[in-house]
Amino acid sequence: MTVLSALPKHGSDVTTDGVRVVVRPSFIASQSSPADGRFLFSYHVSIENHGTQRVRLATRHWRIVDAEGEERIVEGPGVVGEHPELSPGDSFEYTSYCPMLTAWGTMEGRFMFEREGKAFAVTVGRFYLVS
Repeated sequence: MTVLSALPKHGSDVTTDGVRVVVRPSFIASQSSPADGRFLFSYHVSIENHGTQRVRLATRHWRIVDAEGEERIVEGPGVVGEHPELSPGDSFEYTSYCPMLTAWGTMEGRFMFEREGKAFAVTVGRFYLVS
């Protein structure tokens, strides 16, 4: 079951099967060049295990859509080179980046986790990249 709670500005906050994922995006003006169509965004992700069993993040899947409707899919193992394992009550945080060719866009996706040898998907709610 997925539950939405109070959303951070332009961000997302979704809990799936006891794993909460909160995302807070930011525009990085100092490394962007709107005149050249280059916009850099960061996003800070917090993952919390509110369940009763240990979980391990295996893979990520992102759907990125720019202001012109161009879609990119990004998939891969872990996040920022790690496969965090979270015991009940543990959390893991990381920051990553998304370059865009437009002044705004959206990201959403899922993390595949493992719990007692079984895979399950955790939703990362849509968040907005706004310059």
